[in-house]
Amino acid sequence: MTVVLTEPAPHVGLLTLHRPERLNALDEATLDQLFGVTEQLEHDLTYRALVVTGAGRGFCAGHDRHDTGRPDWVPEGPEGPYLQLLLHRRWAQLVPRLRRLPQPVITAVNGPAVGGGFVLAMAGDLRLAARSAYFEPAFTAFGMSGSEFGLAWLLQRTVGAQRTAEVVLTGRRVGAEEAAEWGLVLRTVPDDALLDEALAMATQVVRQNPMGNWMGKSGLWAALESPSLETAIELEARAQILSLATHDAVEAVEAGRSGRAPDYRLR
Repeated sequence: MTVVLTEPAPHVGLLTLHRPERLNALDEATLDQLFGVTEQLEHDLTYRALVVTGAGRGFCAGHDRHDTGRPDWVPEGPEGPYLQLLLHRRWAQLVPRLRRLPQPVITAVNGPAVGGGFVLAMAGDLRLAARSAYFEPAFTAFGMSGSEFGLAWLLQRTVGAQRTAEVVLTGRRVGAEEAAEWGLVLRTVPDDALLDEALAMATQVVRQNPMGNWMGKSGLWAALESPSLETAIELEARAQILSLATHDAVEAVEAGRSGRAPDYRLR
């Protein structure tokens, strides 16, 4: 298995890309497993937060350029641009799948996040970076446009148009400290403390009403696309009403009054 899901703390999932010899570059087999895990998490609400990281000294080196075979799922026939478009559409589901999860996602970037790995890091609702981490589009090195799989959309909404333009048009590397200055990551952490910090943050998330976090996450993403303030407010109002209609919302208040940890039942 090159994608490993564990539960290092109650209700916290830890998704680890496990191809350290390739800096956790994504091949078709790894992508299959990643999609399988995200499909599981869409329905398994016992996990209430998810941390994504890489094994070894890298987060993710993007698409494995050695993975050049024709995937089994592609029927015989399509070639050239037809085949490339089929492949591209599949790879482009990486961010939307993580975005759709009911669980808040924390990406713990423990080293290079390159190409598709950069985009994968951006899929986190919260991002932490080890001090050895860096972010690099890499697409230009292969004669491509400097943005793919939604990078420009995500990056502009995080660091602004000018900084995104610099990264996309020059292909330059952004180090961890600069990424923190830009707001690309929440903060940097010593390499050996990164996972502990990410898991501590995930534990904080788990203490909140699960429906509230689900609605909060979906509301954050929806607000990025809302055409107006009024639309965003309407979405937030519906999310609040849905959250308050749960038994877990009542439990949160009662637990707070009595000074105990809430016992959420997903109802």
